[in-house]
Amino acid sequence: MREPIYIIDGARTPFLKARNRPGPFSASDLATAAGSALLLRQPFAPTDLDEVILGCAAPSPDEVNIGRLAALRMGCGLKVPGWTVMRNCASGMQALDSAIANIGAGRSKLVLAGGGDALSRAPLLFSDAMVGWLANWYAAKSIGQRAALATKFKPAYLAPVIALMKGLTDPMVGLLMGQTAENLAFRFGITRHDMDAFAAESHRRVIAAQQAGHYAGEVVPLFDASGKLYETDDGMRADSTVDNLARLRPFFDKKYGNVTAGNSSQVTDGAAWLVLASEQAVKDFGLTPKGRIVDTQWAGLDPAQMGLGPVYAATPLMQRHGLGLNDLDAWEINEAFAAQVIACERAWASDEFCREELGMERAAGALDRAKLNVDGGAIALGHPVGASGARIVLHLLNVLERTGGRRGIAAICIGGGQGGAMLIEKV
Repeated sequence: MREPIYIIDGARTPFLKARNRPGPFSASDLATAAGSALLLRQPFAPTDLDEVILGCAAPSPDEVNIGRLAALRMGCGLKVPGWTVMRNCASGMQALDSAIANIGAGRSKLVLAGGGDALSRAPLLFSDAMVGWLANWYAAKSIGQRAALATKFKPAYLAPVIALMKGLTDPMVGLLMGQTAENLAFRFGITRHDMDAFAAESHRRVIAAQQAGHYAGEVVPLFDASGKLYETDDGMRADSTVDNLARLRPFFDKKYGNVTAGNSSQVTDGAAWLVLASEQAVKDFGLTPKGRIVDTQWAGLDPAQMGLGPVYAATPLMQRHGLGLNDLDAWEINEAFAAQVIACERAWASDEFCREELGMERAAGALDRAKLNVDGGAIALGHPVGASGARIVLHLLNVLERTGGRRGIAAICIGGGQGGAMLIEKV
């Protein structure tokens, strides 16, 4: 980058697990709550921002340009542009990268960027057959025509189409995201026990981090319309042990599979923001940076193997800066599925994979688990698709601050066969 891109501060909402019904907050509610709390503690006014960029994978029909809506609701004023980006699971990271591009080009100096989604509010849709029948019904001009149509109506037309399931199915390969995780489990010999042990550890680490207050400065509380308080992430379970997780049935491949709801990320609502600033903005507003984004890398790969995205994205990032896996002080790899993160570890540890897929002479090595997702991840916290890319960058910086580390990488797999990674340095 031609000039430093500083992270001034960041905040997120609690991540709230979807419970088979619409949650208490829309995506813009979540984004507004987290952003307003974050902006209140800054020395500049919301109207001083040059732009607001929000990643969102599933905005509701009445919140299509949710970035602009959130900017207005947060009090940024009519003159601060707000816009929305979408790169599936990395939408929040894409918002950060879009801010970096505009700051680097001199178009902006001070940007609020992040991501949010309310996946519990993903709509139920009519089938094409039902839509066609309704179109004919409204086009009918006589009682006789409508009577004839009524005889052709089939109750099956009323079966809803679950928009979230369609969104989590890759249209190129026809696989649900969990089925791509099954592909990786088969490819790298990942057992059911491996997955469940990883998932149990994610829950254990999140609970330990909560008890130690490691999320306290990151999460801002929410109040719903009735005054109910939502103070912490609510997806983690102390009873998510290896033995208990082993009782769950495979979800994506019911006959031969091992990926279950318990060793997958949860369907969740949440939002996360970061304030990014140029060197000039730091001087103009007297800001104190917490860290800086050193570099970003995006990668493409086979959609059927999409979970390896962090490997394809983070490896060239490390090579560009002369870093090995364990030269980093901390890693945040989004836990879309336990099998997916384990597959990334095994890919880096494989001479064959690194030679054939990454053009390296030998394996990158074994990633130290003590540096990976030290406070747990999306299996326990949940994965609000638009927010996760921003959350892992925010939490990575907080881990570096807490542990005295200097550098870390946040990486994420992306539906459609992509990967994203950011190299973060503590200031």
